[in-house]
Amino acid sequence: MFPDSMASGSVRSAAELNEQIRALWLRAGGSLSAQEREEYELLVVEWAAAIRGNVIEAA
Repeated sequence: MFPDSMASGSVRSAAELNEQIRALWLRAGGSLSAQEREEYELLVVEWAAAIRGNVIEAA
């Protein structure tokens, strides 16, 4: 799900990604399954890219 959206050029804001990360942790109750951990890692990578994009734009 996530790699395809990233490959197609879908750009989500850091704030949107942060909300998805928070929601994932809430749904998981603080303990991630292997599948949830994979989803979390992909979200964090995408979030970091969004943050870098914001920093570059600000410069």
